[in-house]
Amino acid sequence: MVTDRRARRVIVCAAALYLLGVARMTLWPDFASPGELDAVRSLVAWLTRRGIPVTYDGVEAAANVVMFVPFGVLGGLLVSRQYRSTVVAAGCAVSAAIETSQLLFLPTRVPTVQDVVLNTAGAALGLLGLAVVVAARRTGPDATRVQ
Repeated sequence: MVTDRRARRVIVCAAALYLLGVARMTLWPDFASPGELDAVRSLVAWLTRRGIPVTYDGVEAAANVVMFVPFGVLGGLLVSRQYRSTVVAAGCAVSAAIETSQLLFLPTRVPTVQDVVLNTAGAALGLLGLAVVVAARRTGPDATRVQ
């Protein structure tokens, strides 16, 4: 957990902006124009022709994971170490709330359990990445230096 007040305020602001971005991306009736989706499909086709095994569904799945990595990082920075596992549960809850909102209020969106699982995995990966960085900083060459 970040204890410096200024740093904590910056992280809280970053988390708020991040959550607003997620809300914009997931809770608007149309998240992308048909032209933007066609551009993604064209990129996938271009990559596939060059021997890179990419599918549109794979890109969408990866995007769901990547979208929640910051959730895990920012959440991990905001809670104490003993509560870090709750960050993954919170990521799951936020994702489930998004998918439920899409189901109830956004007929143009396609809510899925898969999105909840992938978003939760993203939050877990973000938290894991944070833990790796923190551990590396504690055990790095500068960790034993007296300051």
